[in-house]
Amino acid sequence: MAKRDFSIIQTADPRMKSVLEVAENIASSKAAVLIQGESGTGKELLARYIHAKSQRAPHRFVAINCAAVPDNLLESELFGYEKGAFTGAESRKVGRFELAHKSTFLLDEISEMPLLLQPKLLRVIQEGEVERLGGDGPIAVSVRIIATTNRNLKQMVSEGKFREDLFYRLNVIPLGIPPLRSRPKDIEMLAHVFTEISCQENGVSSRQLNVEAMRKLKSWIWPGNVRELQNVIERSVLLCNEDIISTEKILINGYEAKKTDDELKPGMTVSQAERLLILKTLEHTGQNRTHAAEMLGISIRTLRNKINEYKEVGVI
Repeated sequence: MAKRDFSIIQTADPRMKSVLEVAENIASSKAAVLIQGESGTGKELLARYIHAKSQRAPHRFVAINCAAVPDNLLESELFGYEKGAFTGAESRKVGRFELAHKSTFLLDEISEMPLLLQPKLLRVIQEGEVERLGGDGPIAVSVRIIATTNRNLKQMVSEGKFREDLFYRLNVIPLGIPPLRSRPKDIEMLAHVFTEISCQENGVSSRQLNVEAMRKLKSWIWPGNVRELQNVIERSVLLCNEDIISTEKILINGYEAKKTDDELKPGMTVSQAERLLILKTLEHTGQNRTHAAEMLGISIRTLRNKINEYKEVGVI
C-alpha cells in the first residue's frame, strides 16, 4: 500500500478551508496548537497535516492517546525511566518526549490526562526539558506540541478538572474542526473519495453511488462524523455486487437515514436544532443514554433533563 501523503486534506467546505489555511500558516512555528472537535472529525489528521507542512516533517511524528494508556503507566510512557527506577524497570526506557525531539508530539485526548501529571507536562512545555523517572538530571528536548480534545477544556478548567495554566500553554493556536453534519459539501465529496479508496483497498472493481444513495447519505446527521461516513462507505462497497451502489446498500448502524424535513436546516431555532441533535444521537446509539451523552459532550444528568423537557411538551 502506498504511503499516505498527510500534507493533503480534501475538503469542499469554506470553514474547513479556512482552518487549513491557518494550519498551514502556523505550521513552521514552534507554537503549541490545540485542536478541538467532535470524535471522528479528523483531529489527528489535522495534526499530521501541520507536521507535514512544517520543517519538522523529516522527523518521526510521535503520538500518544492519553485516554488509552492507564494512569499508572502514562507517566513512564511520556517521560521514560532509568533502569532500577522502580520494581520491574529492568532496562532504560526512552519516553515519548525524547522520541519526539526535533519533531511533533501529538497529545491525543489531552482532557483525559490525570491532574497529577499535568504539572510535569507544563514544565516540559515551559522549560524544554524532560527528566526520566529515576534520572539524575534533565534532558533538553525540542518538541512541537499539538493537543486534541473532543471536550470543552475551558469548562473543565472552571470545574477544576484541568489546570488553567496548562490550558493557556496549549491554547496558543486554537483550531476548531466543524462537525460533518454542518459540512454538506464535504459529505458528498468525501463519499466519492472513500468509495474510490475502499474499492482500491478491498480489491474490487470501481463503484459509483447513485443519486438516491447520495441523498440518503446527506440526510443523516453523522454523529460519528467523518470516521462514521468512511465506515458506512466501506460497508456499502463490500455489500454491493454491482457497479452502482443503491440506497439499499447504505446501512447506517442498522438505522435508516431519514429523507424527511427532520434535519438541521437554516431557519431552525437553536432549541429546535438541539432537540433534533439529541434525538438523532439517541437513535444512533440505540437509546443508550450514556453513549449518547458522551457523543454529545454533555453529562447524563443534562441529557436526562432535556429528555424530560421534551416529554413535557409532547415532542417525544
